[in-house]
Amino acid sequence: MPLIKVDGQEIEVPAEYTLLQACEAAGAEIPRFCYHERLSIAGNCRMCLIEVKGGPPKPVASCAMNVRDLRPGPEGQPPEMFTKSKMVKKAREGVMEFLLINHPLDCPICDQGGECDLQDQAMAYGVDGSRFKENKRAVEDKYIGPLVKTIMTRCIHCTRCIRFSAEVAGVPELGATGRGEDMEITTYLEKAMSSELQGNVIDLCPVGALTSRPYAFQARPWELTKTESVDVMDAVGSAIRVDTRGRAVMRIMPRLNESVNAEWISDKTRFIWDGLGAQRLDRPYIRRNGRLEPATWAQAFSAIAEKTANIDPNRIAAIAGDLAGVEEMYALKGLMDAFGSPHIDCRQDGAKLDPAAGRASYIFNPTIDGIDTADAILIVGSNPRQEAAVLNARIRDRWRRGKVKVALIGEQVDLTYSYDYLGAGPDTLSSLVAGDHSFAETLAGAKRPMVIVGQGALARPDGDVVLKLAAKLAAGGEHDEGWNGLAVLHTAASRVGGLDLGFVPGDDGHDVIGMVAAAAAGEIDVMFLLGADEITVNALGETFVVYIGSHGDAGAHRADVILPAAAYTEKSATYVNTEGRVQMAARAAFPPGEAREDWAILRALSDVLGHKLPFDSLAELRAALYRDKPHFLRVDQIEPGSVDDVAALGSDPGNPSSGAFRNAIDDFYLTNPIARASAVMAECSALAADRPASAAE
Repeated sequence: MPLIKVDGQEIEVPAEYTLLQACEAAGAEIPRFCYHERLSIAGNCRMCLIEVKGGPPKPVASCAMNVRDLRPGPEGQPPEMFTKSKMVKKAREGVMEFLLINHPLDCPICDQGGECDLQDQAMAYGVDGSRFKENKRAVEDKYIGPLVKTIMTRCIHCTRCIRFSAEVAGVPELGATGRGEDMEITTYLEKAMSSELQGNVIDLCPVGALTSRPYAFQARPWELTKTESVDVMDAVGSAIRVDTRGRAVMRIMPRLNESVNAEWISDKTRFIWDGLGAQRLDRPYIRRNGRLEPATWAQAFSAIAEKTANIDPNRIAAIAGDLAGVEEMYALKGLMDAFGSPHIDCRQDGAKLDPAAGRASYIFNPTIDGIDTADAILIVGSNPRQEAAVLNARIRDRWRRGKVKVALIGEQVDLTYSYDYLGAGPDTLSSLVAGDHSFAETLAGAKRPMVIVGQGALARPDGDVVLKLAAKLAAGGEHDEGWNGLAVLHTAASRVGGLDLGFVPGDDGHDVIGMVAAAAAGEIDVMFLLGADEITVNALGETFVVYIGSHGDAGAHRADVILPAAAYTEKSATYVNTEGRVQMAARAAFPPGEAREDWAILRALSDVLGHKLPFDSLAELRAALYRDKPHFLRVDQIEPGSVDDVAALGSDPGNPSSGAFRNAIDDFYLTNPIARASAVMAECSALAADRPASAAE
């Protein structure tokens, strides 16, 4: 690696480093507005100017010049750079003066106040006056959708938002019109942006030109309590920060996690927070004479105890929803085991996944990080843009870097990158396994192939056969040692944790579909719904339904007893993402009214029902959980699945039925009770419904 000097300090850095990266590796702080590590180089703000000894007699933009471009001294001395010289200081002050010529003096009313790069750098390089007497330039605000608010007079034309939309999101809807002082950033004909990742431009904007519309004028950053947590809107498990004021969640921001979400989050993750306070269940309810009426906890527990007294174990069932944490599923499973019921399930959509086949049969084995090194990707029955928007951006990033072939079997949709469309259903998958398709050669010749199987391919009667075919395809060929290419892409945050726990039917037990059918036939007397709102609740017949959840959604409307629980921001809970990574969500706020954490409700209920669970605190519950399932103790680590299990799974796949795959998600914005309670998500959903569907090229 080349040896260079930065402010007198010698350091070795890779030749492909920019001078900005080299200076920062040496510990120097370089201001910037347009440069971003994950975007292409623009070199148009000029704030990162430094002095290069022996270089041009003027400062150079450190973001746009590489270490390999430097020349050694006349006697072979290492190239030398200065970041604090008088030339550099004067140059940066001049750039700042230009930037502030037209920038409005509205920091007191700007939502970016306190978090603004321009404010911070003006403190270091700004002056107390301006030499320019001309009128300030003003720009009309643009409408770019219900999520991002624009105050374009503040824009400094760093073009970060344009580059993000085109490069990361893959939906190049933002652009610049005009030149010089007439330049403006806008969408085409000022239409609303359609990307599921558009909210990230708010974080990228170094000034207050792009801010959060729902959060506008709500709070100041120094008023907020910041809690690190994880997202449960999909199964990716993005690292987030929940900002609260008092008992209310005010906003949700991304945290850096290179192995999962980098520094991006989806719009559903970011803007769901208004749904956390709407349509909340804040007290118990009992259905009397066909109407739900408020009740006390004792009355609700008594009603449940009356129904479960001396009940036949085969006439009681439980379903865990998509947002349930591991702790409450463990408690509910313990309660059902005490009753002796085999009827439990965490697969609301009916996906044919079985923990008995090994952990490798239901996790994203190559890991999200592994997408960066995959050399062939086959997507089966999934639309990752809707089901895992951040993961889809990672696939796009891999596609942009080249040397990877992507193919799709299922619904033909716009994934923001080009792919080979192979077919619509399992027949195509069978032909790939048989080697009767050109892409079969691509997969067989790849060293790190990835077969991504979506829930749309698994939540059908022949889902187990489809999974076996995918496993056989992933296990074939000569792969790099240790590579496991079977990647099951989940849509529910609770799914992998539930499967790890074994929250699936026991011997002679019904799965979700069987439970609903049995309830309709009058064979189930009592059913517990742990936040389960995605099943056909109207088909439960005369079954006595106990709903434990946070929002008044489908399950609560059907319930005979409602026990109000905490949302994901209101409890400390364990989740396992689609790749099998154990993650911990932290409590950022407290549940409203009489609502309590789910595990605590089940512990109190178990005492009344005569099947007292063996723990009295969350710490005791987790101690028992870790004894039974030790891998839950290893937070932010992945217990890998076995390659041999994948090979065994695909050894005898059988024949699937005909019929095209149908993607698991129809509406990205309304996938769970919190989303359906959000006014912002409802507006986004309405806009998406009015937008004409577009297919991939």
